[in-house]
Amino acid sequence: MTGKLTGYSFNRDGSQNITVTVKADFSKEYDALKDFPVSVEIKKASKKRSLNANSFCWALCSMIGQSMTPPLSDKDVYRMAIKAAGVHWITPVNLFKLEDVRRYWESRGDGWLFEILDDDSPGKKLCALYFGSSTYTVEAMQKLIDWLKDQCEQMGLTIPLSADEEKRLMERWGK
Repeated sequence: MTGKLTGYSFNRDGSQNITVTVKADFSKEYDALKDFPVSVEIKKASKKRSLNANSFCWALCSMIGQSMTPPLSDKDVYRMAIKAAGVHWITPVNLFKLEDVRRYWESRGDGWLFEILDDDSPGKKLCALYFGSSTYTVEAMQKLIDWLKDQCEQMGLTIPLSADEEKRLMERWGK
């Protein structure tokens, strides 16, 4: 999600308030996360990956899945890639909110995965929340595609694009 920094103030205790204005509807995310500590990263917005990069990702998933015994669906391979090389948060989740957070997170798409890692403290579980690739920057998408290409190479599969074609595909992401 992108937004614009629109406010900055200090509190008496030395803490700071940063206001970010966004155009997208953040109400569901706010409701799901408002009672939990969250990880915050603010950086200059970058362009997202292209639909061509997305198509290449799914083509690699299909090649890998069809080459396995028994065959795996494209979606299963994609989810393996997301867990292996994807962007994620690790955060404690209260037990009483666990299933609500899981349902909400996984409802966002095929790559939005929720995994319980371990007990964090009494009444909480440490969880990994994986983002779907639709939110990825070019760098994050390249990491995902590189993981899939590595799997293809390990399986002896021919990657359908040359290195130059792939480079052009990734360069066109913002056009």
